[in-house]
Amino acid sequence: MSITYIITFDVVAQQRSRFLSLLEGVLDAMRSEPMFHEAVLHSDPVSNCRFMLYETWEDHDDVLNVQLQRPYRQAWHEALPELLERDRDISIWKPVRSDRARVFRSAIK
Repeated sequence: MSITYIITFDVVAQQRSRFLSLLEGVLDAMRSEPMFHEAVLHSDPVSNCRFMLYETWEDHDDVLNVQLQRPYRQAWHEALPELLERDRDISIWKPVRSDRARVFRSAIK
């Protein structure tokens, strides 16, 4: 069963660009992982230094024992103490139901 992580970040204002650059590299690399489902990065409409990452993977043990050890994450993890005002808040969720909008394609002939 898949597992979802909700991670919030309070970023040091002067580190915002670096934070996004490092995180985008990790997100781009994650996309090709076989156990990866999806990730959505959100920004707080009130504070441009607060972010929330919604990340879904196939297996929690794989995330802990394999994914977090990937070399492409090293620079990201090492930089976090400089990038963040405080520790990340990480919560773990199990999906119960998933709904998506239907994709409508125009019938141009």
